[in-house]
Amino acid sequence: MSHEATNWAIKQRGLKPTTKIVLWHLCDRFNPDYGCFPSQDRLAHDCEISRSTLNEHLGQLEAVGLLRRVPRLDPVTKRQLPTRYILGFEPGFTPVAVVPCPETGHGECPHAEIADMAEGSHVDVGSEGLPCPDFGHGIDAGAVSDFPAEPCPENAQSRVRISDTNPVREPLSKPVKEEEGARARAAISDQVFGELLDALGLDPDALPGWWQGWPPRLHVQRWCDELGLTEAEIVPAAEASRQEHPEPPDGPKALDRAMQRAAQHKAEDATRKRRKPKAAPAPATKPITDLPAFYADLVNSDRYLPVSAISNTMRDAMLARGLVTAERLRERGVR
Repeated sequence: MSHEATNWAIKQRGLKPTTKIVLWHLCDRFNPDYGCFPSQDRLAHDCEISRSTLNEHLGQLEAVGLLRRVPRLDPVTKRQLPTRYILGFEPGFTPVAVVPCPETGHGECPHAEIADMAEGSHVDVGSEGLPCPDFGHGIDAGAVSDFPAEPCPENAQSRVRISDTNPVREPLSKPVKEEEGARARAAISDQVFGELLDALGLDPDALPGWWQGWPPRLHVQRWCDELGLTEAEIVPAAEASRQEHPEPPDGPKALDRAMQRAAQHKAEDATRKRRKPKAAPAPATKPITDLPAFYADLVNSDRYLPVSAISNTMRDAMLARGLVTAERLRERGVR
């Protein structure tokens, strides 16, 4: 950032607001030792405008003599480097000789006018023909960008989009309703729609207004898309609805409830088929009714027997019935 550059930008008069913002950010990026060379993406982001609009305002600044753009290439890789912006207050600055353009009206500005607009710049109006050793401007001076005179495939055309040729969204060639009607006619065939009318008892040659045109066909297609019904399921559901309502329905909207019920029955049937059969319940465990026999079987076996599992009353009952012996009880630790 340079205070000298910023103060110089503030003094410039007669510029459009956006053009002055571009000049302000250029001066904000100016470095007294290295100059000003921000990338176009960074400069467009700072100014909050597109790159094509940025180039238009840079061209206006260049036309009034406040700026000069110098493209640069990497001498080794030949890749394009950020453009060098030479501002009007820099020593040795020479404005660009603009060729008149019939489209924009830009042209060569008298040096007095340029000097007035570039207030504070070091423009020497009498040095038009003198070459500048720093920038290469003047008579018989070579191209500042070091570009060859003939086009080179290495240096492609400018990649900046032109605002006048930007693609725009063309209006629809057909009205939206006509396109929807074409989709409806393609979705529901005449055969299916005719079968639906026959199931409802409607005469195709004398249809009410509710059933004419593309809206009813689009409504029927919605039953397939939203409810998941097929064309083969719609006709039977419509025929079944006539049993509840003898009069033909006033349009397909009157059949929405019937189609919703048909879709619900279809979903329930599918769920019922996917449902797994219940497994047979496990046999109930028989309750222990003879405790002495149960514990006697435990004592006579080699299974684990806790010391406190058998009480004195249970021990006496097993001995009284002869289910165990006193010796076996002592072996199992029962006293």
